[in-house]
Amino acid sequence: MRAVWRASRAAVKRRRVQTFVIGLVVLCSTTTVLLALSLLTAASSPFDKAYAEQRGAHTAASFDTTKVTPEQLAGTAKQPGVEAAAGPFGQAVVDIPTNWLWMAGGSLTVVGRADPGGAVDRIDLLEGHWATAPGEIVVSWSAQGSPGTEYLGTELKTPGGATLTVVGFATSMSKSASAWVSPAQMTQLHPTSAQMLYRFTDSSTEAQLRASLSRATTGLPEGALTGAQTHLVLKQAFSALADSYLPFMTLFGILGLLVSVLIVGNVVSGAVVSGYRHIGVLKALGFTPNQVVAVYLTMLSIPAVAGCVLGTLAGNALAGPIVKVAFTGIEVGRATVGEVSPWLSVVCLVGMPALVLLAALVPALRAHRLPAARAISAGGAPRTGRGLRVQRLLGATRLPRPVSLGLGQPFARPARTLLTLAAIVLGVTTVTLSTGLTSTLVAYGNIGKEDGGARIQVTTGGSADERTAPRLSDQQIEARLSALPGARGVRARAFSQASMTGQNQPVFADFYRGDNSVYEHSIVRGRAPHAVGEIVAGPAFLNQRGLKIGDRTTLELNGRKIPATVVGQVIEGNARALDSTWETLTRLAPDTHATEYTVRLAPGADARAYAEAAGKLDPALHASVLDPGNAGTATVIAFSTVFTVLLTLVASLGVFNTVLLNTRERRRDLGMLKSIGMTPRQVILMTVTSVAGLGAIGAVLGIPLGIVAHRLVVDHVGVIDFPAYMKDVWHAPQLAAMFLAGVTIAVLGALVPARAAARTTIATVLHTE
Repeated sequence: MRAVWRASRAAVKRRRVQTFVIGLVVLCSTTTVLLALSLLTAASSPFDKAYAEQRGAHTAASFDTTKVTPEQLAGTAKQPGVEAAAGPFGQAVVDIPTNWLWMAGGSLTVVGRADPGGAVDRIDLLEGHWATAPGEIVVSWSAQGSPGTEYLGTELKTPGGATLTVVGFATSMSKSASAWVSPAQMTQLHPTSAQMLYRFTDSSTEAQLRASLSRATTGLPEGALTGAQTHLVLKQAFSALADSYLPFMTLFGILGLLVSVLIVGNVVSGAVVSGYRHIGVLKALGFTPNQVVAVYLTMLSIPAVAGCVLGTLAGNALAGPIVKVAFTGIEVGRATVGEVSPWLSVVCLVGMPALVLLAALVPALRAHRLPAARAISAGGAPRTGRGLRVQRLLGATRLPRPVSLGLGQPFARPARTLLTLAAIVLGVTTVTLSTGLTSTLVAYGNIGKEDGGARIQVTTGGSADERTAPRLSDQQIEARLSALPGARGVRARAFSQASMTGQNQPVFADFYRGDNSVYEHSIVRGRAPHAVGEIVAGPAFLNQRGLKIGDRTTLELNGRKIPATVVGQVIEGNARALDSTWETLTRLAPDTHATEYTVRLAPGADARAYAEAAGKLDPALHASVLDPGNAGTATVIAFSTVFTVLLTLVASLGVFNTVLLNTRERRRDLGMLKSIGMTPRQVILMTVTSVAGLGAIGAVLGIPLGIVAHRLVVDHVGVIDFPAYMKDVWHAPQLAAMFLAGVTIAVLGALVPARAAARTTIATVLHTE
């Protein structure tokens, strides 16, 4: 093995360019794969672990207490398929004022529970103590960490006259309530519903959960069950943003792996072919066939291991920020996303070199089978007659001789040509995918700004402690903003925390009046809301609540209820937010006023001048120019750009390696051509032409693959539902640019070895002949 190691080390030093190519390819691929695996793991493992530790409820169900008794509800825990149950707990909706604690004004779902433990939904108490006495309340804390003790003692006056004092903060993986009180206190709140928490034996899918709940509630009066929330909905909410990154991360990871395999196979195959004499010498010196194979595999292992180690370090460095962005704003109990799991690094450190060796094994076995005498006498040039027929056909055309010779060269090494073509195809696929994503996301980022005018946001007051009431009325502010020079439309917004039938957690309701032109481009399905009780929401909100266009529910705010109908779906939205009309707000909370105004300016209007003028209308108004950027859009574009540059570079390096091997094999032919009059420029033209055709073919094959990959990604982003006009981004200029990308990848990879071949003198090439 010492001899094998010395021969392998010498081969690495002799083939420095190929060694660098392999190391860079493996580095890029390892980084991409580790990032994809990190997101995939972070999207599931932390939630499942925390949910199991806290015995989270598979289903949290709400019942109408006017139709079912506590004894009947308790009996559901004994039904087949129920593993464990907790309840019934009294449940009431309590109104809260604006800026109470950190919340928006509106409604709070409160549950009466004697203790935080039990067989289902073990609540984690973060600060203070559990509410056991009258007048005490424990509030749910959704953010990571602890709220501290400064908020303990905060009071809440209920409409019935009772005063509740915050004595603790807690978190529930099941998101079973927004706050908890003692059962005795719940009686004073006059609950009209009850909550049951179930763990079922069959709980893997929504269908199983629906069937299990149906069996558990068999025999209850019709209409007793008013709503249910499953743990799968919470898991989906936990990983929604991460899941939106996964499709394109996975595609880039797969493309990176494929390019790695192709280029490694190409490098090893070229090393074997160009090293026939070297193989023969090794065997003549006494190396066994297995030792010769070991030399080539070891030669590949050195850069592969180095690239894998560096790629793993880079992946771990990038995974933290990426996962942090992907899980920003998560509000599910104690499920935390930490560092990259060590086993992922181990998988990459072991798997990537193994994949490289597997890709290298097939061409290396050619060295195993090659007899020593044949290897020594074979030389490095292609066998006589290979590709001659194509050369003759091209030579009979009117093409310049360097062009005809260059176009015929790929047929001399068909296997190597196919590997190079595959690398170009994957490079073009990557460029096409990235271009399509960028175009789609740019269109997405321009929603509401299609007319080219700036947007101004005007708010009433500052923070909760500094907020002062404006001197002008709500309607007067809107009228004054509309009258300022440059204004095209004003949209007033009021925000409240409301409750929805069957949902344990509150929903964030935005109520709008005035300029609704934004809906012209943001509605994907259905229509914009116009009448009382009409709502629209994003795909995450509708999917996680099992709603679709046409479904009816009930909104509750300030003790008032109103039937609501889903009339449309917007492109994107908060998983807990919905939009409705100002008429709906008037029915639920007549005294509520707008606290925010969005002004649409005419194209060319001075945004900063308008903002200054708006701020002078009232001391309580604060105006600012809306930032047109979008963090999620910028993140995806940045990721795809980085991966595209890396994979395009890798594909170009694959072409570089192929051309380098070809020029080294054809040194004698190049010398003969120069001796009969071929100029250095003609040598460069011939060499570049040999791969330019492959670049054109690779573009023709890679463009459709990139378009398909783009559609797969944009159709599977769970938090965004792109409309058709954002997906149909392919037009003649873009397709022409993609075609040129294939040729460019090939030409860039061929230029350096082509120039080196052109500078080689005739005497240097032919002095041994």
